[in-house]
Amino acid sequence: SLKRPEMLSRRKSSMKPWMIALIITAIVLVLAIIIGLLVHFLSNDQKPHYYQASFQIPGIEYNPDFSVEHSKLRTDMQEKLSNEIDKTFQGSSLSHHYIKSHLINFRPNNDGLKTDVLLKFQFTSNNADTIKRQADNILHQKLNSNESFMKIDTSLPYLRDLNEAQAEHILNSDCGLGKELPSMERIADGQVARRGAWPWQVSLQVEGVHICGASLISQDWLLTAAHCFDVYKNPRLWTASFGRTLNPSLMRRQVQSITVHQNYAAHKHEADVAVVKLASPVAFSSQVRRVCLPNATLEVPPKSKVFVTGWGALKANGPFPNTLREVEVEILNNSVCNRVNVYGGAVTSGMICAGFLTGKLDACEGDSGGPLVIARDGGIWYLIGIVSWGIDCGKENKPGLYTRVTHYRDWIKSQTNV
Repeated sequence: SLKRPEMLSRRKSSMKPWMIALIITAIVLVLAIIIGLLVHFLSNDQKPHYYQASFQIPGIEYNPDFSVEHSKLRTDMQEKLSNEIDKTFQGSSLSHHYIKSHLINFRPNNDGLKTDVLLKFQFTSNNADTIKRQADNILHQKLNSNESFMKIDTSLPYLRDLNEAQAEHILNSDCGLGKELPSMERIADGQVARRGAWPWQVSLQVEGVHICGASLISQDWLLTAAHCFDVYKNPRLWTASFGRTLNPSLMRRQVQSITVHQNYAAHKHEADVAVVKLASPVAFSSQVRRVCLPNATLEVPPKSKVFVTGWGALKANGPFPNTLREVEVEILNNSVCNRVNVYGGAVTSGMICAGFLTGKLDACEGDSGGPLVIARDGGIWYLIGIVSWGIDCGKENKPGLYTRVTHYRDWIKSQTNV
C-alpha cells in the first residue's frame, strides 16, 4: 500500500515539458481569441454620428456665386473651410473619431458670410455625450483663438444632432458625384457599370417592364426623351426604378406627371425631350444622386470622351441585360454626321452626335431617354445629351444621336425650376 503514492507521483512527473508548453500555448490562444472577439465586437459597435454646426466668416461679403454649385468661388471657400476643420480635429484628442466635414450651404449675414457645415464622427453610442462635449470644446477653443478666420455663429445652438438618413441625404445631395476618373474602360459592346458609378440613372417602366432610361436631376424631377411616351401617355402607368439592377430594384417611385416638349415631332426626332415629376421625392444616398445640368453656354468640342449608360439591348433586337451597362464614346462634329453616307443632313443643332464612324460602341434600343454625360471640374458629371435615335446599333457610319441638353436648358428650367 505504500507503493501507490509513489506510482502516482511518478505519473505526475511523466508529463513531458513540451506537453506542458503545448497546454499553456493552447490556453493562451483561447484567451487571445476571446479577448480578440470582445475587442472586435466592442469596437465594431462604433457607429457614425453626425452634427450640424454653423460658422460666421467675418469680412467676406456674400456673393450669389457662393450658392452656385461647383462655382470656383464656392469650391475654393469649401476647400478652405474643410482644411481648417480637418486640421482642428486631426490635431486633437478626437483625431481617431473624426471622419470628415461637409459644407451644406452659404448664406448672407450682416457681418459677412455664414455657413452651415455637417460634421461626421465615428464612435460607440455610450460615448455620445462625452464626445459631443469634447467636439464642442475643441471648436470653441480653436475659433475663440485668433488663429481661425471662422467665428462661431452664436445665434444657433452649437452642435445639433442629425440622424443618419438626414445626414446621408445632405452628404449625397451635391450633383454629379459618380464614377471616379480616370477610366480607360471601353450598350452595344460596353461594360457592366460598378455599383454607385451612375447614381442618377433611372429605369422608366410600365407594369414592371423596362421601357426607357432617364436621369435624376433633382429630388423629384427626371429628364428623359419625349419619344418614350409615344405609346403610353398616361403618367399613372409609369414607375421609376432606381439602382444598378432592374431586378431587384433599390427603390421605386410612382410618376405624377409627364411633360413632353411642345415642339416634339416624332417623324423628325426634333425636340425629343420630356420631364417627369415623381409622385414623392427621393432621399439621396451613395447610390441615388442627381446629375449636374450644364449652363446653356457649355460647349463640348468634338473628340471629347463621354459616357452613355443604360439597360438597353447589347445588339439590335437582342435581350435587355439586368445590370446597368456603360460605354465610352466620342463626340463627333454635326457636320461629319450630316455627310451623305452618314445621316445626310438629318442632324440639327438641337442634337449631339456621339460614337465612332467605325461602329461597334453605341447605345441601343432600351437605352432611349438615358444619359450622355461628361466629366468636368475634376470629376463632376454633367448631363449633355439624352439618348434619342440612330440607325441600328454600333453600325458603321451610324453613330448615336442625342438630344442636346444645352439647347433645351431654358425649357428644362421653365418646367422644373432646376
